[in-house]
Amino acid sequence: MDQAEPSPHPGQPGEPQRQDPGKEPLREQRASSPGEEPLRDRRASGGLDHPVVAGYDGSPSSRNALAYAAGVSRRLARPLVVVHVTPGVYCEPLTGQVIGLPRARAETERWLLAELDQVCDRSGLDVCVITRRGNPARELAAVADQFSADALVIGAPGNKWHQLAGSVPGWLARHAQCPVIVVP
Repeated sequence: MDQAEPSPHPGQPGEPQRQDPGKEPLREQRASSPGEEPLRDRRASGGLDHPVVAGYDGSPSSRNALAYAAGVSRRLARPLVVVHVTPGVYCEPLTGQVIGLPRARAETERWLLAELDQVCDRSGLDVCVITRRGNPARELAAVADQFSADALVIGAPGNKWHQLAGSVPGWLARHAQCPVIVVP
């Protein structure tokens, strides 16, 4: 009978070395994928080593998830990374009207920090805000993987259609490389 081999850990022979995100210097990071906006990288200032990642879209359940993620981050003494993903810009097919123009990054960051201030006291938390464009599930998984997140916290979908057609939490539960916590 064949024995299952243990999964290789980063740093074992035959595996590419993962660069520790906490060891990089403070710098302006350029977009590495078409949907990613540049972001101010705060790794050197607070060290984003194994943060708690919270996906936020402004819905009531994502507000609950943001508060929960802040609490988990505080209890684990880990940084909190708040991620907001917007769909790409597109035109309405019949009228040609542009829908989904992105906000300015600085405005979005201020909005996200104001939302965090409304749901919890962020004193003592190392908070980093990341904005991305693209598929929310894929972008959240990419951020969690990029920073080797300890947990990914998101709100439950409010639309019943997602139970039939699939949802961001369902996709993340199958594909994310870290624990996914879905908050109602």
